Amino acid sequence: MRRVMHIPWSSRRSHCMMGMTKLWFNLSLQPLASILQFSSLTQTQNPSNPPIALTKQVFTTLLQSCSSYPNHLKQIHALILTTGLSIKNSLITQLITNLTLIGDMSYARQLFDQMHKPRVFLWNTLIKAYVKNGIFTEAAFVYRQMHLLGVRPDQFTYTFVVKACAELPELWAGSAVLAHVVKYGLEFVAMVRTELILMFAKFGELGMADFLFETMVERDLIAWNAFIAACVQNGNAGKALALFRQMDVAGIKPDAVSVVSAFSACGQLGCLENGQEIYGIMRKYGIVCNIIVANARLDMYVKCGSIDMAEALFEDMPQRNVISWSTMVIGYSINGESEKALNMFSRMQKHGVQPNHVTYLGVLCACSHAGLVNEGKAYFSHMVQSGNKNIRPKIEHYACMVDLLGRSGHLEEAYNFIRSMPIEPDTGVWGALLGACTIHQNVELGQHAADLLFEVAPDIGSYHVLMSNIYAAAGRWDFVDKVRLRMRKRGVKKIAAYSSVECNGKFHIFYGGDRLHPESSEIYEKLEHLLRELKSIGYIPNTSSVFHDVDMEEKEATLSSHSEKLAVAFSLINLRPECPIRVVKNLRICDDCHSFCKFVSKTTKREIVMRDKIRFHHFRNGDCSCNNFW
Repeated sequence: MRRVMHIPWSSRRSHCMMGMTKLWFNLSLQPLASILQFSSLTQTQNPSNPPIALTKQVFTTLLQSCSSYPNHLKQIHALILTTGLSIKNSLITQLITNLTLIGDMSYARQLFDQMHKPRVFLWNTLIKAYVKNGIFTEAAFVYRQMHLLGVRPDQFTYTFVVKACAELPELWAGSAVLAHVVKYGLEFVAMVRTELILMFAKFGELGMADFLFETMVERDLIAWNAFIAACVQNGNAGKALALFRQMDVAGIKPDAVSVVSAFSACGQLGCLENGQEIYGIMRKYGIVCNIIVANARLDMYVKCGSIDMAEALFEDMPQRNVISWSTMVIGYSINGESEKALNMFSRMQKHGVQPNHVTYLGVLCACSHAGLVNEGKAYFSHMVQSGNKNIRPKIEHYACMVDLLGRSGHLEEAYNFIRSMPIEPDTGVWGALLGACTIHQNVELGQHAADLLFEVAPDIGSYHVLMSNIYAAAGRWDFVDKVRLRMRKRGVKKIAAYSSVECNGKFHIFYGGDRLHPESSEIYEKLEHLLRELKSIGYIPNTSSVFHDVDMEEKEATLSSHSEKLAVAFSLINLRPECPIRVVKNLRICDDCHSFCKFVSKTTKREIVMRDKIRFHHFRNGDCSCNNFW
């Protein structure tokens, strides 16, 4: 018989623990057999001595070691069941937490549903995990189940539930959750209120978001950033900039998130002066200009029409990503520098940066604005045939191709392109065809596109206006009246045209025929003098830009008070001679105002940068960057 050496209990325990430690270290690389080996190490072959049990503490350590491995976690769960420790809620809680962290929601949910009275922490863990994994409906359902079972939620519950409700198709669930938040007295908890602000803003309820923000007892930086970003995303850039300044006055130091939103607001408004001021504030507080901040600033320069400043910043950036390159490609294309846009695209590829669908949108836009039909077709064909899902054409690319073909006069080809699309054309695609029909005055095809648009988007006034303009240009005033009558019956409103300018850090807006501005008398006096001077050197008002059946004199009077002209006249009065005149128009610039700006740039030797709904027009010495192709 083999002799057995008897080792004292304390030494044997120390020896086993050394084995355990070694096994724990390697466990993440070993299957269930390792765990069973670990189990055998804790047992003695001598029946006179009791075995070392797999305790709760042992399993806790095991769960920590295997937290990133789903198969190991399931094996540990099986081992827990065999030991009878499954009644320990704390172990199952840790197991569920680990499963949710690695995204195994199915198994985590099975375990959760088998638990007896899980604590609020575990409910929160499950809801949070569903939100993190983008399963928002299930997160809302778990909260509903929690509510029906009478489990009292806490502030962490609502932080994640509100996030989930913000991603649901409708707001009613979020509104119900708000009532629960008030019921449990959590409406003034900063992180819950911040999520509520973001939720209402996402649904376009900026008024409610504003109320929640203004009635906050204490606003931290996160709350300020959330509401500023919400305003930018909802197109209220003016309020976003005002909030940014209020935050500074309130003594809240902005961070990188704050300045990114502020730069975006300046880009929306076309406010270059304000953008430079934001950059000064950024430097004042020592905010690091990382690539996200640099890209936001680059985008701001592009949207303000300052392509030279964008170029300088881009070349000076120590690090660039696909967003940086794409911003420059799009910037060149919308500023009338199509050749530079395509060169930048080639340079991007030479640097080994893979373009994405946004980059190609800029490339197609460049081809469209320059009338490069064959080049645009070649780029689009590459997108289709490459097999690369990152550049697979989306609906926006198809709309851009329709614009390219239609703007160049290939209307039938554009129509056939739409009919051959592998995806259902949307309003953007048919709208591009209608816009091309407006440029080339194709009544028949324009009417076909308009009929489809009136059916799917009856409340969008711009489509009615475009069709009315096509009829007016063709002298078919009876059809013009029919379109306008249809608009009145349906309550469809025409978008009011306006132009805005930035002067000494302030924002000025002008509407057609506007006499509400404090300097209205000086503006009209300046404009009258300017028109007389321009007419003396060859400017002739283009009355075809007036789509009303009135006499020539009344048409000229209407043209003379267009918002673009008022904005230019105001700028000539108030801006220093060396400063470019920057005007933002909410709609497409009309033919007459385009001609007017060319003559003004020639006589005054001033650069005029006009941003309309489609692109930029840089007027210098009587010429425009669009080369009269827009």
